[in-house]
Amino acid sequence: MRWTLKPKPEIAKIKELAQQLNVDTFIATLLLQRGIETFDDAKRFFRPSLNDLHDPFLMKNMDKAVSRIEAAITNNENILVYGDYDVDGTTAVSLMSSYLLSIYPNVATYIPDRYNEGYGVSYQGIDFAEDNDFSLIVALDCGIKAIDKVAYASEKGIDFVICDHHRPGDEIPQAIAVLDPKQTDCHYPYDELCGCGVGFKLIQALASGRGQTINDLIPYLDLVATAIGADIVPITGENRVLAYHGMKVINNNPRPGIKAITHQLNKKKLTITDVVFIVAPRINAAGRMKHGQHAVNLLTEKDLNVAIGFASEIEDFNSDRRDLDKQITEEALEQIHANNEQERYTTVVYKNDWHKGVIGIVASRLTETYYRPTLVFTKSGEKLAASARSVKGFDVYNALDACRDHIEQFGGHKYAAGLTLKEEQYEAFKQKFEEVVDSTIDRKLLTPEVLVDAEIDLDVITPKFYRIIKQFAPFGPGNMTPVFMTQNLMDTGYGKGVGADEAHLKITVTQSFESTIGDSKSIAGIGFNMGDKIELIKNKKPFSAVYSIDENEWNGNVSLQLKLRDIR
Repeated sequence: MRWTLKPKPEIAKIKELAQQLNVDTFIATLLLQRGIETFDDAKRFFRPSLNDLHDPFLMKNMDKAVSRIEAAITNNENILVYGDYDVDGTTAVSLMSSYLLSIYPNVATYIPDRYNEGYGVSYQGIDFAEDNDFSLIVALDCGIKAIDKVAYASEKGIDFVICDHHRPGDEIPQAIAVLDPKQTDCHYPYDELCGCGVGFKLIQALASGRGQTINDLIPYLDLVATAIGADIVPITGENRVLAYHGMKVINNNPRPGIKAITHQLNKKKLTITDVVFIVAPRINAAGRMKHGQHAVNLLTEKDLNVAIGFASEIEDFNSDRRDLDKQITEEALEQIHANNEQERYTTVVYKNDWHKGVIGIVASRLTETYYRPTLVFTKSGEKLAASARSVKGFDVYNALDACRDHIEQFGGHKYAAGLTLKEEQYEAFKQKFEEVVDSTIDRKLLTPEVLVDAEIDLDVITPKFYRIIKQFAPFGPGNMTPVFMTQNLMDTGYGKGVGADEAHLKITVTQSFESTIGDSKSIAGIGFNMGDKIELIKNKKPFSAVYSIDENEWNGNVSLQLKLRDIR
C-alpha cells in the first residue's frame, strides 16, 4: 500500500479551533481536514439538523413533478412507482409508494426483472402500465437515459416523472419532469444525492403542499440512510444530515422490514457500516437471486411477523448469493492465471453461464485482488452484460465512454458502471478498454492508497479521544473513519496468526522511544487478512503501522484496539 499523509492544516488555525471547541489539537486537525473551520461548522457537523436540508423546490423541474402527481391524485389516475432492483432502487420505490399510499390509494409498484428486462426503464414495464391502466409512472434511481422508452410511453398516453442521480447523456428524456441534480442546468445546491435521496426530496415537496413538515417524514429516513450507505455516495452536506437522522430511526424505531433483518443481531447500536455490510446485501440479494419486488414487499410490510417471514426468505437468497459469489470469483481468478493476464492494466473476464446477479460483487473482489479497473461479463439473452468497478482516482465511466464504438449501452458512476455489447464485439472492446486505461491511468493509482489523517503516539489514544471520534459518524466517502500512523511500535511477544489458516494478525503493541523509562502504554491490534505479515513483527522488531481505532467487546469487557490497515 501507498501511505499518503494528508497535509497538516496551518498551526494557527489548529490552535484557534482547538481553543474554540475545547478539544485537543489532534481533534482540531481532523476537523480542519474535513473542511470544518469554525464553531458553527462544528455544530452543524456534530449535530446535523433537519433544518439544514435544502428547499426541494430549488431542484430543476420539482414544481412540474409535484403538479403532475397532484393532478393524478385529483383526477383519480393510477400511479405506478417504478425503480431499479438494487438497494437504492428498491428503497426508493418503497419510500415513494408508501408515502403516496398514505395520501392516495391508487398506487402500485414495479421492479424490472434483472434477467428478462435488465437495468432501468423497460418496454415490458411500460406495456404492464398500459395493460393495467396506469397513466403516470414515477421512475426512481433510473430513467435519465431512457429517451426511447419515455417516447414509447408517451405514444401510449403514459406520462413519466423521473427521479435519478446518474450522469445524464447528451439528450434528456421528454418526461413531464426530470429531477436529477447532475443535470448541468440544475442549480440545486447539492448534487451527490442517491436515487432514494432524490425521491425523498420529491416527497418533501409533496408534503410541504399538504401542510406536513419535515418531522412528518422522519419515519422514511431509515430507507434513505440505507440507500446512502449502500450506494457509496459521499456522506457530506445533505447526505450527512439524512444519514445521521436515518441511523437514529434505524436504531430507535425502524420499519418492520429493517427490524426483521436486524433483530437477530446482538448489537446495541448499529452503525452505517453495519447497514452496508448486513442490511444492504440482504436487500440486494432479492434482486440478484430472485426478484427485487421481494425487497419492496419486505420494506413496505407493516406487520413485523409477516416481515420476519419475508426476511428469512431473503436470508436464503443471500446465502445462495454468497455461494455463487465465491464460486465465480474462483473461476475468474483461474481464467486470469490461465490467460496470463496478471500484468495487464485492466481485468476483463467472461463466461457465458456466470450468474448475472453476482457479477458486480465478483468485479469488486477482483479489484481488491489485482487493484485494476475491472469488468466481469456474462451472457444475457442475445448480448453480453458486464459490471465495471474501478480503483480510487480513476473514472471508469469516462473510460467506457472512450470505448463507446464497441458498446451497445452503458451507464453508471465514476467507480461503478454497467454495460451491454454484442458477443462479436467482446475481443475488440477488451483490447480497446486496455488501450484506453493504459494510456490514461496514472501508474501510482494501481497501488492501493491508504490516506493517513495524522501521525500520533499511542498515548494520544484515550477513551475521551475515541468518544469524540465516534461522534464524527456516520462515516463514508467524504468523511472516512480517521486513519492514524504510529512509528517505533513493538509487539510484546504474543503476536500470532488467528482465524482459519491463521489469516488474521493479532498483536499487542507498545511504542518505544529512546527516552522511555519503565513501561509504556500497550494496546491490542487486529489486522484482518494480514496474517502473512507476522514475520515483520516477530522478535520485537520495530515497525510502523497505519490503523483506525475501534472497540473490542470480549466477555462483557470493552477495550480500545487498533484496527490495522498496513504495517511496515
